[in-house]
Amino acid sequence: MSAKNPKVAVVGATGAVGREMLEVLAQRQFPASEVVAFASSRSAGGTVEYAGGELTVRELKEDSFAGFDLALFSAGGATSEKFAPLAAKVGCVVVDNSSAWRMDPKCPLVVPEVNPRDLEWHKGIIANPNCSTIQMVVALKPLHDEAKIKRIVVSTYQAVSGTGQKAIVELETQTARLMNGQEVIPQVYPYQIAFNCLPQIDVFLDNGYTKEEMKMVNETKKILGDDTIRVTATTVRVPVFFSHSESVNIETEQKLTVEDVRRILSQSPGIVVADYPEKKIYPMPIDAAGQDDVFVGRIREDESIDNGINLWIVADNIRKGAALNAVQIGEELIRRNLLRVPK
Repeated sequence: MSAKNPKVAVVGATGAVGREMLEVLAQRQFPASEVVAFASSRSAGGTVEYAGGELTVRELKEDSFAGFDLALFSAGGATSEKFAPLAAKVGCVVVDNSSAWRMDPKCPLVVPEVNPRDLEWHKGIIANPNCSTIQMVVALKPLHDEAKIKRIVVSTYQAVSGTGQKAIVELETQTARLMNGQEVIPQVYPYQIAFNCLPQIDVFLDNGYTKEEMKMVNETKKILGDDTIRVTATTVRVPVFFSHSESVNIETEQKLTVEDVRRILSQSPGIVVADYPEKKIYPMPIDAAGQDDVFVGRIREDESIDNGINLWIVADNIRKGAALNAVQIGEELIRRNLLRVPK
């Protein structure tokens, strides 16, 4: 066990994101000396797949993190608020996928393609951003560096997997029932999701925005390190199983042409430009599912303002929007020799 070959805990290993974390760790040959799966007492004793074999799930307890170097959390905010500080206290660096630590000024909020240097000031807990925010800032950071973004208007079309396995089952069930002329009774969402769109993700706040929308507003500014950027968001749940899509309009200080944007994004890490409208080639959720990259297309100038660009951005919300980004943070911690909790 060392900073180069860490002992890794995956917390919430039986959930959709936890399982994806294990898959990504194996696929990327993460240099772990050992990987251990943790979950609640309900799941303890079961197994999860890892690297062609199985791991026996251990019950998450307050003393579980002794001897671990890195913990990837995907178990919800309440679990993270309780256990992440306990892990950091015994020297285990936490990368947390919940919203619990994202806006904490003492915790970096990191997308490795965008702001890896923020890892240098971590105090033991690092926040993984919201899935929709991650894919957007991967695409926007190179453009911000080139021309300084003044304003962002984003509308999202988010897959049901963002809610979890129960929402995937609900969409499957409702679709089958409706195709057979049967009544559907919504349980996960307030209304039917099959063949429908719900302009509400998370609860409404006093300003009329949802919590999900304000996550995108606040997290974008923190990740890009620029509070002057004006951001407004509308987030919508759509009847798609995997991959979030986003319609993004930006206004920049300096002029960017369509050719500029294509060139900049084509040369940027983690991005695939799929923008050939004459051939009907553009990113779609079914193409992004299971992929690591962020896909960008429908690039065009906003003719209503001088320095405006429209983009269509698609990525797998479970993979790049959660599991992959967390593992990439772990890789970056090793690369920068930061896999330690400052005393």
